[in-house]
Amino acid sequence: KICLQNLFLNNIENLLRTSFTMVRFYMENAKDIPEIYKIVDRKKLEVVNKPITEPHGLPNECYISEDYTKIERKKLFEDKWIVVGTASSIPNKGDAKPFNFLDLPIIILRDKKNKIRVFHNVCSHRGYKILQKSCNIKNAIRCPYHSWTYNTNGKLIATPHIGGMNKHSTKDFDKSASSLKEIRSAVWLDLIMINISNNEIKFEKYIKPLSDRWSKFWSEKDRELISHSNDFGYFQLRANCNWKFAIENYCESYHLPWVHSNLNSYSKIEDHYHIQGLPNRFAGQGTTVYNPRLKGKEKFPCFPNWPKDKEHIAEYVALFPNVMLGIHKDHYYAYWLEPVNHKYTIEHMEIYYVGDKAANSKKFKSLRKQNHKLWKGVQSEDVNIIEGMQEGRNSPSYNGGNFSPIMDNPTHHFHKWVVTNVI
Repeated sequence: KICLQNLFLNNIENLLRTSFTMVRFYMENAKDIPEIYKIVDRKKLEVVNKPITEPHGLPNECYISEDYTKIERKKLFEDKWIVVGTASSIPNKGDAKPFNFLDLPIIILRDKKNKIRVFHNVCSHRGYKILQKSCNIKNAIRCPYHSWTYNTNGKLIATPHIGGMNKHSTKDFDKSASSLKEIRSAVWLDLIMINISNNEIKFEKYIKPLSDRWSKFWSEKDRELISHSNDFGYFQLRANCNWKFAIENYCESYHLPWVHSNLNSYSKIEDHYHIQGLPNRFAGQGTTVYNPRLKGKEKFPCFPNWPKDKEHIAEYVALFPNVMLGIHKDHYYAYWLEPVNHKYTIEHMEIYYVGDKAANSKKFKSLRKQNHKLWKGVQSEDVNIIEGMQEGRNSPSYNGGNFSPIMDNPTHHFHKWVVTNVI
């Protein structure tokens, strides 16, 4: 009996020792597991990168999980070049406005030397969100909490009573170390691009593959002619869905006959071709039959160096992660996304023409109004579709989607970009 008891106790001791070893091994190695795999099964993500005849698309977690969205904010937005607005929206020196990107508060302003700057919208003293609404800064930005004050270069210039009553400086505090934290930025085609983590390659190098592609019909000189329309140059749509659905839908022309029946009547699905950028930063579609059908005798002026043999070419490209671009011989637009959370997105459409006369004169007002109505109608049709996809992602039976190996290449290109960068 005693032998049996000892055998039993030895077995228990060995079992506990083995269990403890396994737990210790797991705890030591858990820190090496990428955070994304704690939220999404590794196999669900890895399959996306397979050739288009084999994979599924992004799994449901990438659209409905708040925890996943936190990783995406860091990997796809903070670490990449993203769009947060337009330079033409702050036209005057001192113009400034606050903007929140997935709860990250920033300030966009035009400094006294006419340079666009972007800062984290937080006072270096107590972390107050310093700019609450759009304004024109006459001299400086003042924090309402303790009146710490910054100039438009972000430099801290005043710290009232920091050394005690009526002592506005102290040898123990270095103002130069407490300026507003500037975010790396660039302006391209009027778009304000930022790289929050300051870890991406230079913007000029980042955009070069797309810029080079377009140079064969849209020259650098012609791009300088773009002018934002002040009357019919903007609209906003709100979509109850994840931001990625807007990009996925924009990349492909497969849906044209059923979603955009009017557009498809003169720009048919067979008139389109795929665009897949390398390195993988953009994707989309092009048409070979662009021919604006606006009423009236007037015609928009065209970009002067747009080749005659390519005047019916128009291209629609999503520059990852959050802007969709459309270029034509007579106008250009930027349709940029403001993700609010994992299931709500604000879409901003900015429309530009060739020179200020085309963009703002009375002569072309009727054409601008018609063109505005056209694009708002097209994009509104898409909103109904992408909201339906968000609802569908709540189904556990959905495997992420099976691609058409012929029609879905640009969308698959985007999915691969997401997976490659979130891991």
